[in-house]
Amino acid sequence: MEKPMREVIALCSMLLCASALADEVISEVPDNTVGTGFGAGAGVLLGGALGGPVGALVGAGIGAFGGAEAQEASGSSGHAYVVRDTQGRERTVRSPNAQFQVGQQVTVSGNRLKPL
Repeated sequence: MEKPMREVIALCSMLLCASALADEVISEVPDNTVGTGFGAGAGVLLGGALGGPVGALVGAGIGAFGGAEAQEASGSSGHAYVVRDTQGRERTVRSPNAQFQVGQQVTVSGNRLKPL
């Protein structure tokens, strides 16, 4: 009788620890990484052709901004979430394939979120 009770207590302890170590979704923000990258690449090429190395740098900056704005204006922004970890630090994590709710408990695995 003691052995099954110990196993139940151990299992409950592990489940409680997992929720105590979970990160929490604070807010959802638009993710325009694809537009930023595409715009920066196009800006480097165009700016480099017109103004040499300095033009390439200026073109990359303008292109990155324009690409992000174009992606947002077209309504094709992805999903990114601001997540607070157990130490209270906040970071933004992209999640192109999964959606989460504000307040949901998650874990950060690499550069992606996983639900608990």
